[in-house]
This record gives sequence, structure tokens and C-alpha cells, in this order.
Amino acid sequence: MQMIENNLTRLMRPLAKLPSNLRVSTLSFILGKVVPFVGTSSLRYEEVTPTRVVVSIRNRRPVQNHIKGVHAAAMALLAETATGFVVGVNLSDDKLPLIKSLHVDFKRRTVGDMRAVASLSEEQVAMIRSNPKGELLVPVTVTDESGEEPIQCQMLWAWVSKK
Repeated sequence: MQMIENNLTRLMRPLAKLPSNLRVSTLSFILGKVVPFVGTSSLRYEEVTPTRVVVSIRNRRPVQNHIKGVHAAAMALLAETATGFVVGVNLSDDKLPLIKSLHVDFKRRTVGDMRAVASLSEEQVAMIRSNPKGELLVPVTVTDESGEEPIQCQMLWAWVSKK
């Protein structure tokens, strides 16, 4: 499935020619400036397609809790960012993505770095692109270094006209 033309995809297009590691670092730096709060946690955008976004966070001191794991708020940010980005890359510039509901169940302690994978079916992408407004529960899986899911999330996203 092809990317649509919007501010996010125009920002990413020139980076496509860079080697993978440099592309990830550059995109992560730029998006951290666009959304300052995201930049404070040094999230890394590993993969961005219309149907899948992968975002990771390293377990380092600025994002840790009192037991040296990734802080609960940073885990929620990771899931929210991945789901929001997969919606955002599919919206035209006259639409605004808005989180309506964020639900996180904490199942166990985390181990090391974390990764969120948000995905949409081609049918969901078509719905986002063709409807002037709507809402969608965006699937996301958040794992840690052990490969387990320390949290389970439900992220309900809406999109509306900017006007």
C-alpha cells in the first residue's frame, strides 16, 4: 500500500535514501522536535508504513521508574505514539488525529528496552482515508527485551477536520 501525500510523508520522503540506521536516527530526531514531549523520551521510529508503525524506547535513566524499568508513563507514550503515527500517516493535511481513549493494563515488570508495533488492515486504512471524520480502535502490541508483553493497551483514535 502506498503512502499518501501529507505533511508527515513529505517530511519522511527525503530520508528514504539514507542508510537504515541513519534514517531511523534522523526521523526520530526530527519528530522529537515536531512533538516536543515525544522528543524528551528519545523514542525511535524504526518502521513507518501505511499499515504498520514500529516505535521503540531504550531503558535509560531519564525514562526509568524507581525499580529501574521503563516508567509507566513512558510505556503509555510509546503505545500512544505508535498508534497515533499509523493513523497520522494516513490522514490528509486538512484532518487532525485526536486520541479519544487510552487504556493500559500493566501485567508485569518490564525487562530492558521496549517496542510498540501498531498496525492497521488495508480496509482500516481505506476507511481513514475516505471518511472526513471517524474513530478507530488501533491495535498495538508492546513488548520488552524478553519478547513478552508487560502491558496491554487499547487506543481509540479519532480524526476530524482541522477547521
